[in-house]
Amino acid sequence: MTSPRVDDEALRRCADEPIAIPGAVQPHGVLLAVTEPGLDVVVASANAAELFGGPVSSLVDVLDDDALARLRDGLAGDLAEVNPLRTTVAGVEVDLVVHRADGLLLTEWEPVTGAEQAGAAWHRRLPGVLQRLSSSATLEQLAETLARDVRTVTGFDRVMVYRFDPEWNGEVIAEDRREDLEPFLGLWFPASDIPAQARALYTTNWMRLIPDAGYERVPLEPAANPLTGRPLDLSGAMLRSVSPVHLEYLANMGVVSSMSVSLIDRGRLWGLISCHHYAGPHRPSYADRTAAEFLGRTASLLLRTVVAEDEQEGVVDVAERAAELAAAVGRTPRALGAALTEQDLTVLDLLPAGGAAVRLGGQLRLLGDTPPADRVTALVGALLAAGVTATDAAARVVPAAEEFIASASGVLAVPVGTGDFLAWFRPETLREVTWGGNPYASKVAQTDDGPRLSPRRSFAAWSETVRGTSRPWRDHEVSAARALAGHLTAAALNRSEEDNRLVGALQRTLLLQELPKVPGVALAARYRPSAEDVVGGDWYDLVPLPGGKLAVVVGDVAGHGLAAASVTAQLRHALRAQLLRAAGPAAALGLLNEVTSALLPGELATVVVAELDPRTGDVVVASAGHLPVLHAHDGAAEYVMGGRGPALGVLDRPTYAESELTLAGDDRLLLFSDGLVERGRGGLPRGLDALREVVAAGPAGAEPLLDAVLAALAPPDADDVTVLALART
Repeated sequence: MTSPRVDDEALRRCADEPIAIPGAVQPHGVLLAVTEPGLDVVVASANAAELFGGPVSSLVDVLDDDALARLRDGLAGDLAEVNPLRTTVAGVEVDLVVHRADGLLLTEWEPVTGAEQAGAAWHRRLPGVLQRLSSSATLEQLAETLARDVRTVTGFDRVMVYRFDPEWNGEVIAEDRREDLEPFLGLWFPASDIPAQARALYTTNWMRLIPDAGYERVPLEPAANPLTGRPLDLSGAMLRSVSPVHLEYLANMGVVSSMSVSLIDRGRLWGLISCHHYAGPHRPSYADRTAAEFLGRTASLLLRTVVAEDEQEGVVDVAERAAELAAAVGRTPRALGAALTEQDLTVLDLLPAGGAAVRLGGQLRLLGDTPPADRVTALVGALLAAGVTATDAAARVVPAAEEFIASASGVLAVPVGTGDFLAWFRPETLREVTWGGNPYASKVAQTDDGPRLSPRRSFAAWSETVRGTSRPWRDHEVSAARALAGHLTAAALNRSEEDNRLVGALQRTLLLQELPKVPGVALAARYRPSAEDVVGGDWYDLVPLPGGKLAVVVGDVAGHGLAAASVTAQLRHALRAQLLRAAGPAAALGLLNEVTSALLPGELATVVVAELDPRTGDVVVASAGHLPVLHAHDGAAEYVMGGRGPALGVLDRPTYAESELTLAGDDRLLLFSDGLVERGRGGLPRGLDALREVVAAGPAGAEPLLDAVLAALAPPDADDVTVLALART
């Protein structure tokens, strides 16, 4: 739920207010900051002389021998075991509470007289109170018990249990009050009522007390800590003076005295026990405040379990559906998208949602009511880029999502590998929210130092309809989505590893273990797959033909990986069969094109065949869309541009031609794939020119020639590279 907006500058000033170092304390006690081990006073609140009967230079001067010994013993151990140290100073019985800050020992002296006591009878009932808390089966029961027993021990007119939402708005979920007071149960209070720096203090300091909200602040003397030169850190002091804005807020509510106890779940502020008194100043005893804090700490430990039990509805159903989907993923690792969207149980059934999206392998599938297909990927990508997994108000994170509130006010998205995701969408759910006073009525007061917040003056129930939000996502729903994404990622990884094993085996069948021995001919071949795949679409072959001739083949199937390799295998074996029975390479390519069109529709490949007669050196070349063969002779090199036809799979019945040449002397013939010559700058033309120059000046032998070519061109590893050379010996 969106927090009501207030003036940005006033909010900034509020956030910058130094509430941890106010330089003053409340007047119901005295603060002395002393050194250790000497216990010399270096900072004192201005009211110290009133309690001690005069200035105090050292604690040794004001504590009797027994109290001083107990204090020194405590300082050597756990300070929490010292508090409170009950003693008498200047005839006044006080509770002495100590803690360390800024290199000093801060001692706070609170008179016992004037503090209300719950009495020993309540404390004897404490085990029963704890039993009631621990036996609470629901959050409602826990909160009601907490409010009732904290009020009993502290005596406040009203005690509320207040829970924060993700935007730090607070809802009163339980209340125990004086009968004549109007109820606050169910009211909401905006996040600006408790600014961020105040929430931070609540997280570290569990208790805060204001016995009289109309107090006059008591300054510290000197104002700065002599050890640091900065104001003394009072964030852990029970006497710390509070923000004037908060005192104004209490006055507007008619609250004379207040106390709060933090509720913290796993290190995060979950809510507050908020206590109000209207009849006059009210100061519970230190022992009773400690009991209330103890109840708050106990309830905090129970929150995780109780909230989980309170939300148990639907958890089992989601877990069962998650298990079924995970099993479907395991059964069909090569059809993950279909497993999640085309079975009786789909990914949309996993969570209560209006629509779902599955993007795997770059393919998007939609189920139910979702944003348009051409907008889903951008919306989910923007949310994930912002670090948001689940939101009930997507438009607050991605403003462009405002147009999709009917289908996607709420979005839960989890990544699957790189670029893929699962997402669920929830429509807008109109909600009636009742605030404690109009939250938009807070005003900005202009002061000499600039604008500051001025709290609203009315806290009468004020209702509004909240739009643009969906039903919130629950923790177990987010966990189920992440778990399913984890199964998909693992399945894709396992599939990739299996594909690599299959590709490796297939590659071994595609590549010749050794080149055939052909009298009078030197042969050399190199194959290097792209860095992204174990194997791609390139292949080469040497096929002995009847009559002693040799067919030399280089081909390239569009694509990479297992799919391309499987097509390569089929074309290689089909071409072998056609070469053995066809009347020349052109006829073989025509027959191979028929096979491609009939059995491999939609596939595209290029191939070049050079048929060599080793006895005469005569060569017949035919090409189906492949790069030309390079013929080196007489210190030069030229591409064989004849005998070219369309790539396989382009036309139903193309005509392929042949070109003839003769290898004489130290002539060489080079067949290659485009991965050898395609470059970033200059592209294919420059690569072809460079290859021609290297081959023209290259060595005579086949093996040395390939070494020279690969060293000079240094082709990148982004594509497969195949190169084959032959020469007469």
